[in-house]
Formats: sequence, structure tokens, C-alpha cells
Amino acid sequence: MTGTPLEALGPEPFRFTPSAGLSVEGPAFSRTFKAIATAITFGAAAWMGSLWMSGKATGGVVSIFTWFLAALAMLACMWWWILRSRTRIDADGLHQTWVWRKHMPMGELAHMQLVRVRGLEWLIAPRVYARTFAGKMIVFYAADPALLREFERLGAELAAFRRR
Repeated sequence: MTGTPLEALGPEPFRFTPSAGLSVEGPAFSRTFKAIATAITFGAAAWMGSLWMSGKATGGVVSIFTWFLAALAMLACMWWWILRSRTRIDADGLHQTWVWRKHMPMGELAHMQLVRVRGLEWLIAPRVYARTFAGKMIVFYAADPALLREFERLGAELAAFRRR
């Protein structure tokens, strides 16, 4: 490709720099959301324990207890990741720790939308729907106010960049 101008290789990629510096990071879920998840997880364990101890869980150890332990293990896994999950935005892209690491490079970001229910962010986790040019969709959760402001700014800058 000698002698080909750089403009012929494609459009300029979208670039974004967080206003707070190199990156902005915060919890993916609010404290209230984490407390609700904790109450549900431990409440389910206590409920099954009380059914088991009172003899109301019939059908044998293998059938009921195994199914409950499998469900409780899945619930505990989700609870663990709700407590630990963090979201970060930097010049490279959007990142979230979860069961697997989520990552959306800035250069591949075609569209993003922040979805939140104002006043109920403590209960309904705000989220960003991000889509690539190939149609891949990733959802990022954010509970930190500074992170939400950066997502709003990112959405506005991306929309303006795509209209050019």
C-alpha cells in the first residue's frame, strides 16, 4: 500500500479522554443494590436451612438438596460479582470486572446509550448499552456519580462525532 494517503484507509477513530484525567472508576452497583442482593442470597440459604431442619423438605437428600445447592451456588456467584464488580472508563475504552472481563475499545464504539431511572438509581442499576460497528452489544453497569457524568459526556461526544 505504498503511496496511499492515510485518509483512504478509513475514517478517523473516535477518541475520548475522561475529564478527571487518565481514567474514572467506580462500583458497578450501588450499596443498596448490593445489600438487597446480600439479603436475597442469605435469605434463600436461611429459608432452605429452616425447611430442611423442620423436615418440610422431602423427596430425599439427592433430589431437593442437590437442586437447591446448585441454585444457591449460582446465586452466590452472582452475589459475589455484584459486590466486587467495578466499571472504568479511560482513553482505551470501557471496562467492567464481572464473571468475565468486559471491554469495549473506544475505536470500535459505534453507539452507546445510558439507561437510568432518575431517583431510583439505588434500586435499578444505571447501565450503558454499547454497540460496535459489527453489532456486538455489551452492557456496562455504573453506580458512581462521577462515572455516570463521564458516560453522559461520552454519549454526547460520540453522537456529535458520528454526525460529522
